[in-house]
Amino acid sequence: MDEKELLQYYRQTGSLDALGKLYAPYMSLLYGVCYKYLQDADQSQDAVMQIFDELIQKLRIHEVDNFKSWVYVYARNYCLMQLRKDKRVTKVDIEDHLYESEQRLGGTEEKKWEERDFEKLESCMLTLNREQEQCIRMFYLEQKCYKDIADETGYGIAKVKSYLQNGRRNLKICMESK
Repeated sequence: MDEKELLQYYRQTGSLDALGKLYAPYMSLLYGVCYKYLQDADQSQDAVMQIFDELIQKLRIHEVDNFKSWVYVYARNYCLMQLRKDKRVTKVDIEDHLYESEQRLGGTEEKKWEERDFEKLESCMLTLNREQEQCIRMFYLEQKCYKDIADETGYGIAKVKSYLQNGRRNLKICMESK
């Protein structure tokens, strides 16, 4: 069967085998298109598979005359949508923030805390401004990451980092002075 016949057959029967025969010759072309836009081998491979999954529904709905042209444009649009989605997602490199998340308020050395230390800490927390206190509580007590804190408070990630850094510094100064 040629492409038009395979398309027709797929629309009538929904045969994934027919769709696979139609799609297989263009997989490397689509990978190249996806790689051109996404600049990542794994993402491009995933995109080629995702596009196939979407074609299962799309080709039953849309009348396609030239499959090669249509699937090329579909792949390009798919990749552009992925890039648009990625711009909305803030990515934070875990390695950049690993030290900060493992660091404890009193420094990196292990220290046995006593009841009066917790009382000092609680009274010093009250000296922080509202933003610093909120970020310190969420990060250390609720074990939330920068992104979650930013999402819940509405502060930017840079602001969250700043509030945490300044809050830690202010807590340390307050604790040492008491």
